[in-house]
Amino acid sequence: MSQSALPSPEERFMRRAMELALRGRGRVEPNPMVGAVVVRDGAVVGEGWHQVLGGPHAEIEALRPAGPAARGADVYVTLEPCCRHGKTPPCSDALIAAGVRRVIFGAPDPTQGGASSQLRDAGIEVVAGFLRAECEDIAAPFFKLRLRKRPWVTAKWAMTADGRIATYTGDSRWISGERSRQMAHEMRGLSDAVLIGIGTALADDPLLTCRLPGGRNPRRVVLDRAARLPLTSQLVRTVAQAPVWVLCHGAPPGRVQALSQAGCQVHDLAGRPEPGFLDAALAFLASHDLTHVLIEGGAKVLASAFESRAVDEVRVFIAPKIVGGQGAVGPVAGQGAAHMRDAIQLAQARWTFVDSDALLQARVEYGGGSRDHEP
Repeated sequence: MSQSALPSPEERFMRRAMELALRGRGRVEPNPMVGAVVVRDGAVVGEGWHQVLGGPHAEIEALRPAGPAARGADVYVTLEPCCRHGKTPPCSDALIAAGVRRVIFGAPDPTQGGASSQLRDAGIEVVAGFLRAECEDIAAPFFKLRLRKRPWVTAKWAMTADGRIATYTGDSRWISGERSRQMAHEMRGLSDAVLIGIGTALADDPLLTCRLPGGRNPRRVVLDRAARLPLTSQLVRTVAQAPVWVLCHGAPPGRVQALSQAGCQVHDLAGRPEPGFLDAALAFLASHDLTHVLIEGGAKVLASAFESRAVDEVRVFIAPKIVGGQGAVGPVAGQGAAHMRDAIQLAQARWTFVDSDALLQARVEYGGGSRDHEP
């Protein structure tokens, strides 16, 4: 790499703040993930990130180790500092009290507003929008929850090289390798909820927990209009390990009562005004401040999620196997696109080899490149 191709010191400091911000995933929601770096005379004197909901924000965590060296320093932060009292005092007040020289932030915060003016009035130079797009990507789940009242949705599935998630007999264990399945558990541990349809619950009888040492179990959500989830299912039998939410729509009272008595939380969405069952479900989850939702299937639920433009990103494990057969199941059902030009586009695609599997990670774009999650 040539000297001119190297990132500037300012870019390195902000990218370090981005790395720190991502450490808060799964611990700070519904708050945003935020990272901060304090720099004095070109050297890092403090860094931090928002570590836990209700705890100090990233700027406070970074100012603490900096101590007196923060006076006259530059602070790089991925999101515009807060200026309102919440669970913690405003970060703008702390930055002013610390005597910092300059605040460089990436993503403006439309849910707050006013911090930049407050900092400038205190004599602090403010640089707004530095590496804005990348910082907004980190804050996108928070923006979507607060501004659109919907959770950030990740669609995850494993399929063979010929695009099958099950054989014609319905057998799907196991498509991907052991390391890929371990990564899937990591995804669950970083999610507030994992969502499936009743068809998957009946066919696969999944557990949907994070089976990693010290992993966090998400809420397990089943879209089940008639409350058909069997009391003998693994989900119901392990309800003491992780909550099970059954979202129904005018289900028989007897089934609702039976699942409730077994320990499930049964919520009837029949009275919600949203046009579709899945959209009503996502609105309901957002109303409970669930920020990250992982959809694990099945094909009908995934089709509904894509058709309603609810999916924000995909995680697809592709195994080096061929199943074949016209009756074998693909990952996304529904009518699908009539023409290739109508296909949903995936952007920011990253490919990673996971042993012999390939993992595709990408953002979803709708309507010729528009991004619904933007603030």
